[in-house]
Amino acid sequence: MKSIEVVAAIIQHEDKTLCVQRGPAKYDYIHHKFEFPGGKIEKGESGKQAIVRELKEELHLDVPTADYFMTVEHTYPDFHITMHAYICPVENRDIVLTEHIDAKWLSVEELPSLDWAAADIPFVEKLITKK
Repeated sequence: MKSIEVVAAIIQHEDKTLCVQRGPAKYDYIHHKFEFPGGKIEKGESGKQAIVRELKEELHLDVPTADYFMTVEHTYPDFHITMHAYICPVENRDIVLTEHIDAKWLSVEELPSLDWAAADIPFVEKLITKK
């Protein structure tokens, strides 16, 4: 089974967290699901470097800092994912969607209302219990 290692950004502005929605996907179990933005770690890149690069590419967003939050291991039917999440406070909510079809800024209490990709659910659960 294929394994991938990725980063995810929990982007926060004031009391809201950014949630982005995937478009049509190769696998139906992640098709149109919500997730925290991010992507694959490239060879020779740290998690923080990957976060900075991915957010610039996907959202045209500069993040001044990224603090490690937690790591999730999840096995989907077709691949295994190791996802490292970072908390990324930002100065404003100005984003440009280049890879996602929708974005929502929600309070922590509102996060469970979305249809999340399975690998992202542990992040949502920890954010709620941290509150």
